[in-house]
Amino acid sequence: MARAALGISVRELAQRSGVADSTILRFETGRGGILAANLHRIQATLEEGGVIFIGPDADGGPGVRLKA
Repeated sequence: MARAALGISVRELAQRSGVADSTILRFETGRGGILAANLHRIQATLEEGGVIFIGPDADGGPGVRLKA
């Protein structure tokens, strides 16, 4: 969802974050775990792009929004 909010592809996120696109795909589809270091790199890249990660909302789940 965060990547989609920025309108970037898996390949572009991979290039920006330095994480393999296959790693991002596995994580997004729930087909594999992810190393904490890679997760931090992806999160930092998304945050640099303007994504803000937010805690549980009224429905009980976490979410994202873009900086205003």
